[in-house]
Amino acid sequence: MDEKTTIISLSHVCKVFEDGVTVVDDFNLDVKEGEFITILGPSGCGKTTTLRMIAGFELPSSGQILLNGEDISLLPPYKRPVNTVFQHYALFPHLDVYDNVAFGLKLKRIPVEVTDRKGNKKIKMKRLSAKVIDEKVLRALQVVDLDEMEDRDVSTLSGGQQQRVAIARAIVNEPKVLLLDEPLSALDHKMRKDMQVELKEMHQKLGITFFYVTHDQEEALTMSDRIVVMKRGVIQQVGTPENIYNEPINAFVADFIGESNIYNGTMTAPNRVRFIGSVWKCPVEEGFTTNDIVDIVIRPEDVELRAKGEGIADGVIASKIFKGVHYEYIVKVGKNEVLCRDTRNHEVGKEVAIAVDPENIQLMHKELTVNEYGDAIIDNANRVIIGEDPFECDVTQLLKGSTLDEEGYLVDPNSKKRYDLKNAAVVAEVGLDKIALSDDLGSGQTQGTIISAVWIGDHWQYIVRTDDDEDFVVNSPYTWNENDLVSVSIAKEDIVLRLKKGIEDYAVD
Repeated sequence: MDEKTTIISLSHVCKVFEDGVTVVDDFNLDVKEGEFITILGPSGCGKTTTLRMIAGFELPSSGQILLNGEDISLLPPYKRPVNTVFQHYALFPHLDVYDNVAFGLKLKRIPVEVTDRKGNKKIKMKRLSAKVIDEKVLRALQVVDLDEMEDRDVSTLSGGQQQRVAIARAIVNEPKVLLLDEPLSALDHKMRKDMQVELKEMHQKLGITFFYVTHDQEEALTMSDRIVVMKRGVIQQVGTPENIYNEPINAFVADFIGESNIYNGTMTAPNRVRFIGSVWKCPVEEGFTTNDIVDIVIRPEDVELRAKGEGIADGVIASKIFKGVHYEYIVKVGKNEVLCRDTRNHEVGKEVAIAVDPENIQLMHKELTVNEYGDAIIDNANRVIIGEDPFECDVTQLLKGSTLDEEGYLVDPNSKKRYDLKNAAVVAEVGLDKIALSDDLGSGQTQGTIISAVWIGDHWQYIVRTDDDEDFVVNSPYTWNENDLVSVSIAKEDIVLRLKKGIEDYAVD
C-alpha cells in the first residue's frame, strides 16, 4: 500500500489478558486516509479490543500502532487524535444537545503564540473562545442533521437522534480517525437500516477515516470500503465487500458474510466433487487432488430450481418464504437442506431438481484444526442438533454470565431479560481431539462409517461419515480400519457454540 495514503498501521499487534487468554493475535492492517473500514466478527473475536487499543483504552501486549507514521501504542487516550462513539453513547443526561456536543471543546486547550511584557514570544495554552465553540458545535450539528435541536434535552430524543448527538460530540473535535464501536446495536431494525445510510453519507461529508466495529454482516456490506473478518483474535480475510462476499477465503467467512450453503465434500477428480449424495462438476483449481476432503460453498442465489430429473440432484421443497422480489426455498435433498431463491412460486412438497453452474461452486481446503458445523440448531431441550443427532451442550456460553431458569430460558445476568433459543441457528465447533470413537455402537450420540484413516506421526486421523452425510474429523491413538462402523461421543463442555444472529432476535420479554 502507498505509504502516503496510510493513516493507521497496526503491525504484529497482540493482546494477552492477565489470565493468559490471547484476545488479538498478530493483527496486521494498513488503513488508508479517508477509508471506511469495518472489523466484522462474532462476539469475543477481538474486534472491540482492537478498536480499544487504537483508542488507547487498552495497551497492546506486543506490536505497534502507528498513526501517520508515529508510534502511539503507549500514548494515553487524550493525546491521540482519535475519537470514539460507544455502543451506549454515554451522553450526559443533565445537559442539552448543545452542551453535550460542546463539552469536550469547553475543556480543550490549544497552543497560542503570545508576546509578554518584555516582547518575548512564547506558547501559551488557552481555552477556545465562546464564538469558536459555537461555530464548531453548530457545524457538527448540521452534519448530523440536528441543527434545530440544540436546546433539546437528550432524554427526550429517540435512539437514532441520541446516536447522532454522540457522533456530533466525537466529530466536533475534528479527529483524524473516528472509531465506532457497534453504535447501531441499540436501535430497532428499521432505524438501523436508516442510520447505515446516514453514517455512510456522514463519512462522505467529513472525509475522515471511519474505523467501525460490528457483528452485523449487513452493516459491514452496506457501509464499508473494506472489511476485516476476524475469528478468535485472528484476521481471516481482508477485502472489499464484493470480494469478501463473492470470494470468501474459507467456510467461516462464507458463513459469516451473507447466507450460504456449506457442505462437506470429497474430490473425485480434478473437476468433480461429491457432496449431498451426488457428483458435481466444479472448476479445476490448483492445490486440490483426488480424495481431498473440502468445504463446498454455494450462495442461495446460485442454485437453480428445475423440473425433477433435469438437474444434478432431486429433492422436495420443504419450506417457502416470500421475500418480495423472490421466494426463498429450502429443498430437502435426502437428509440435506439446500437454501435457494427463485422468482417463481412453487408449492411446498413439490418434487424438483437442483443444479448449479460449476463456476459458482466454491472449493475450499477444509480446516482440519476443528470440526465446524454451520447448519446446527438448538432444540427445545437446549441441545445442539448436528445433522439429525442431538448433543448435550452448554448454551450459556452464547451470552456471557447467563444462566438457565426453570423453564429453560437463557437469562441475562444484568438486565434479567430472557431468551428462548429453540430453533436458534448456531455454528457448532468441536476440536479434533475432543471426539471419542468406540466399537460399542450404543455408547455415543451418533454413529458412522470410517471413510478415511491417515497415520499422522503419533496418532491416527479419521473421518467418520454418518448416514446423513455429516463428517467428524477425529484424532485418536486407537486403530480402526476404513469401512468400520463406530459410535461418536462428544462431551457437553467440548462443544463451542456461536449464534448466527444477534441474541436479541431470541428475546421473549
